[in-house]
Amino acid sequence: MGMIAVETRFGTLGVEETDGAVTRLIWNGGNQGEVTPLLQEAAAQLRAYDQGRLDRFDLPYRIEGSEFLRQVCDLMFAIPLGETRTYGDLAKELGQPPQPVGQACGANPIPVIIPCHRVLAANGLGGFSGDGGIETKVALLRHERAAGLLI
Repeated sequence: MGMIAVETRFGTLGVEETDGAVTRLIWNGGNQGEVTPLLQEAAAQLRAYDQGRLDRFDLPYRIEGSEFLRQVCDLMFAIPLGETRTYGDLAKELGQPPQPVGQACGANPIPVIIPCHRVLAANGLGGFSGDGGIETKVALLRHERAAGLLI
């Protein structure tokens, strides 16, 4: 297991790899352990995203958690840059109520790469568990040119 720290406009993002897959992204993370080719690629993709040159991450990831959490993360990962969905939209796809979907979004272990910030409440922004809270969610959406949705 290793972690690489990447400086972005959204803060220092620490990407963790375990057994050949990205397993976690944390704010204010530091370099730890071996810097593998996957971690170098993750850092390169995060920098490209930060510079507006990457629309979709292409990294192997593994969600350590329930099957439901994995399903919600897979749906979030499929949301294109510049678009949003609601908790209700995802809930409908899964045949579940919106509240557990919102809780799963908040439990996303790989924010930014798995774009939980693209999931909104039916009547507002909803929450964001990353550093800076809702302000960071708004900054990510603006960066992705989804700001028109925020007016």
